[in-house]
Amino acid sequence: MLTAVRSAFTLPDLRTKLLITIGILVIYRLCAHIPLPGVNAAALDQLFTQDPNILLNMLNFFSGGALAQMGVMALGVYPYITSSIIMQLLVPMVPQLQELSREGERGRAQINKFTYYLTIPLAIVYAVGQATLLNSSFGGGVPIFTNWGFSGSSLLSSLTIVVGMAAGTMFAVWLGQLLTQQGIGNGVSLIIFAGIVASLPQQVRQIVVSGRWDLLVIFTIITILTIALIVWVNEGQRRIPVQYGRRVRAMRGNRQMVVGGQSSYIPMKINSTGMIPLIFAQSLLIFPSTLASFMTTSSGWLGQAAAVVANIMSPSNWAYWLAYFLLVVAFTYFYADVMFRQQDLPNTLRQQGGFISGLRPGPRTAEYLQGVLSRITFFGAVFLGFIAILPYLVGLVFGGGAVSGGQSTLLISSAGLLIVVGVVLDMMRQIESQLMMRNYEGFIR
Repeated sequence: MLTAVRSAFTLPDLRTKLLITIGILVIYRLCAHIPLPGVNAAALDQLFTQDPNILLNMLNFFSGGALAQMGVMALGVYPYITSSIIMQLLVPMVPQLQELSREGERGRAQINKFTYYLTIPLAIVYAVGQATLLNSSFGGGVPIFTNWGFSGSSLLSSLTIVVGMAAGTMFAVWLGQLLTQQGIGNGVSLIIFAGIVASLPQQVRQIVVSGRWDLLVIFTIITILTIALIVWVNEGQRRIPVQYGRRVRAMRGNRQMVVGGQSSYIPMKINSTGMIPLIFAQSLLIFPSTLASFMTTSSGWLGQAAAVVANIMSPSNWAYWLAYFLLVVAFTYFYADVMFRQQDLPNTLRQQGGFISGLRPGPRTAEYLQGVLSRITFFGAVFLGFIAILPYLVGLVFGGGAVSGGQSTLLISSAGLLIVVGVVLDMMRQIESQLMMRNYEGFIR
């Protein structure tokens, strides 16, 4: 592996891509420390060090750790991720978008443009909502922003905060697009990857300061085993053999050429959804607990009901993790089905003259592929559900305090490990393809 890395740096074009990737990630990490105006640094530090809320952990995760700094990158690329998910769900439902998706590169470029347009209002909404939440329910009575509000003397300061956060999101998205075009790997995933890796020393330091060296060793072993499991499942696939019919193409004169007659396969991955189901499940789970946190101080039955909901939806309660597991499994099936319908594999096979041996093209092939997808998705859904509740399981084994505020007992969170492994594998494949074209020994054998 080290030999392949040295070989990659000897190639001028590949070395340039690697340096551009590193340089853009450094720029993002530096911009994450540019503060917004009027931030109470002491209150912010207390908020993230003393039993942080699960919603804050998730938002901080997708901002690449920038939310804990409360800088211009506090939203990270989360609005863009939400926008991308919305567009992916809308494509099969809206006929105009479905037609665009079938127009090849031009159609995909147009859909990407709509995704960017949708990111802007989402970033503004997220900025207002995030600043309001930080300034009210999670601050423990101490406001995070010293001058927040959309009236009187606070109006200009609040607008500056919202515009700064929205502009930071669009700048992060632009950096991600630049990474995808000029660097190596998926830019948005790399930005989140950089934030996850940057938080690792802090996680280790907290364990070391507590004096629990035994936990550090145990969590390191669990993290390594989890990475191995993720790699094994992510690389797993069901290969469905496909045959292509022989076709005769007329040439000049009386000559004819026979084309086709080849065999190939459709690779159907066990985990075809990545970490999207975890995002769906967490987003749905944090809504009732966040809403209940505003009403716990109310008098009468409303306050009592809110307290019950807040207790049930607390990460320290087993019901939360059971609901998390079931939602992840359900969303895995849902999103896998959406992606399958969007790819339209049966129709693509028929257009290319391909068929599965023993099956008629069309509805019978679609029914067979749908059945295979359902069976292999079961294992992918259970795997993602296990990864989601792994912090709770580790907490049960190693006693109280292992799960606090929704934090992972792993050195890197479960969802973070999925991103880290996916990004590293993607970069390895891209570097491998570049090296293979030049007959260098690569990573993957």
